[in-house]
Formats: sequence, C-alpha cells, structure tokens
Amino acid sequence: MFAVWRKLSLSRAVAAADLFSSLPARQTLFLRSDTRSLCVTASRKSSGKRYNVPTSAEFVARVSGIPTMAKLPHQETADGLDAAFIGVPIDTGTSNRPGARFGPRHIRVESALLRAYNSGTRAAPYESLMVADIGDVNVNMYDLKDTCKRIREAYRKIVATGCIPLTMGGDHTIAYPILQAVAEKYGPVGLVHVDAHADTSDVVLGEKIGHGTPFRRCVEEGLLDCKRVVQIGLRGTGYSPDSYEWSRAQGFRVVQAEECWFKPLAPLMAEVRAQMGSGPVYLSFDIDALDPGFAPGTGTPEIAGLTPIQGVEIIRGCRGLSLVGCDLVEVSPPYDTTGNTALTGANLLFEMLCVLPKVKYY
Repeated sequence: MFAVWRKLSLSRAVAAADLFSSLPARQTLFLRSDTRSLCVTASRKSSGKRYNVPTSAEFVARVSGIPTMAKLPHQETADGLDAAFIGVPIDTGTSNRPGARFGPRHIRVESALLRAYNSGTRAAPYESLMVADIGDVNVNMYDLKDTCKRIREAYRKIVATGCIPLTMGGDHTIAYPILQAVAEKYGPVGLVHVDAHADTSDVVLGEKIGHGTPFRRCVEEGLLDCKRVVQIGLRGTGYSPDSYEWSRAQGFRVVQAEECWFKPLAPLMAEVRAQMGSGPVYLSFDIDALDPGFAPGTGTPEIAGLTPIQGVEIIRGCRGLSLVGCDLVEVSPPYDTTGNTALTGANLLFEMLCVLPKVKYY
C-alpha cells in the first residue's frame, strides 16, 4: 500500500511538533502509520520566537499524560513567561460547603478538552504569549493567615517577572494576598469582580480573614482604585436591607443579578471598559456568580444567577483592558460529580487568557 502524504496546516504542525520540543525549530518530523505519514514542520508564522503550545488531541489522547492546565508544559517558576496558570488549593476560608481545595486539580483534569484557538473570537493566545502551568502555591491547610503570607510571597515572585497570573482557586480568600502582591508592583488597581456575593464583610465569626472579607481588607490597605471597581451578579438574601451599601459608599459600581436577567451584557461591558480606563485591572471571577443550575459545584450557591453565556460575555468584554491578573475561584468538585462546574471554570480561564494584552487575533 502506498503511503498517503498530507501536509498539515501550520497551526496543527506546531501543536504536533510541541511533542518533540527537543528538535530544532525547522526540523521535519515523519510520523508513519500503516496507512499514512504526516509531514510536520516545527515553525511559526511569527518572527521566529517559539511558544509553548498545548499538545493536540489530534495527535495525543486527552486521557493520557500528566494533567496540567490545558495540557500545557509545566515549569517551576514564572521566569520567561508572559502568563502562567497557578493553583491555590485552599478552602479554609469558606463559611459554608468546603471542597474548593480540590478546585485546581479538577479544573486541570477537565481542561484537557480545551483546544488552542478560540473559535468564537479567533484569539490565538499560544501564538502570541509564552504560557505554562507553574503548579500550586504550597499552602498551609492548618493556618489561614500563614497561607495568605505564602500566597503573597509566591505572587510577589510571579509578578516581579512581568508574568500575568491566571489563578485557579481555592476559595475567595486568596484574592486578598494576591492583590497585595499585585498592588505592590502596579499600585492601586481597578477590579472587575464577578460574584454572587460582595465579599466586603468586616468580621465573620470574630475573624477578619476569610472568603467573605477580601475586598474590605483590600480597600483598607489601599490596594484598589475604588472608582474603578465594578461588582457584577450580586444577589441572594442578606444580613441587612441593603447588602451592598458599603460597596457603593466606597465608589464601587454595583450591578445586581436582577439588572442582568434576560439581557446581553455586551452593553454593560462597554460601560465597564470606559470606567476602567487605561490603568491596571484585576479580574476576579467567583464561579457562584453563575446560577447553580449551571455550576452546582460551589460552596455558597445562590439561585437566579448569571448564565455561562453571560459569564463569557463579561470576560470577552474585558478585551482591551490592561489586565494584570485574573482568578477563577470557589469551584468545589465534591458538589458536582458530573465535572461540569470544573469544566466551566476551565473554559472561563481560557477565555481570560484570550483577553490578555498582546494576544493575537485572526
């Protein structure tokens, strides 16, 4: 039988060639099977700089290999990276259902379904940014304050390299020490906060550190540019008639879930972009912003929330902002045995990657 030759598209060639990263940039690979051979050239359309490209399910089964985020390479530090996925596996700050400590692990597992390009926006992040999975922060499961110190120190090192962290939580406590590190480098930042809850409590059960208090602590320490803060999707029962009075008093824009019902959110995000301006912005997305019918695997679910479509609209609406960090928090896999909440989280993180500065679009 004659061998059948097929020349792959350049993007597929690069994905395949990534499996053989030790080969020179222009080396040709011949992968022979019983019926065909694939001619692959390991090169890029760009100026010659090589990027990390996830292994493609066209060539390597999704269920094989060590589960990193999006099947990207793993490296120990952020050195040389434009963006990095990093896990912070804690749930010691939760007030209701635990399990978010398992969020990063399950998000990574479900992320095996992700592909290299965004078909909706035509973003090509792996043709424009050097990206890797740099593992997890070594947290202290027995001491939340010590964990916050460890997170802050880890993120100081990450942002010092110029790398943009894309964080897999973990409960929302982690936003506080991350923003401490981010603000040390960039000064007070704008915040796009997507959540069912404002997370601006002062003290909960006598404690000032927890997943219900991070943004109160951030305001107290001057980490946020309060005129450039928006909170989207807030809802649920409260401890007072107006649960968001404190947020508004600081100058935050509050967009309750009721304002989002039955609406596309592109017009809202045009207003948010104008509010954020050209300054540095941090994006924090709590999975419980989505209705629990879509994302039941979370610790503090509230009914009547956003849809996944609206979640994607919000993130895509951040394109053009000077994003300096993003997180996706509060995925609690034990409460969703289907894996769909973690899968949704993985996709939202990929959407965040696609709107970072300097990402290439076709």
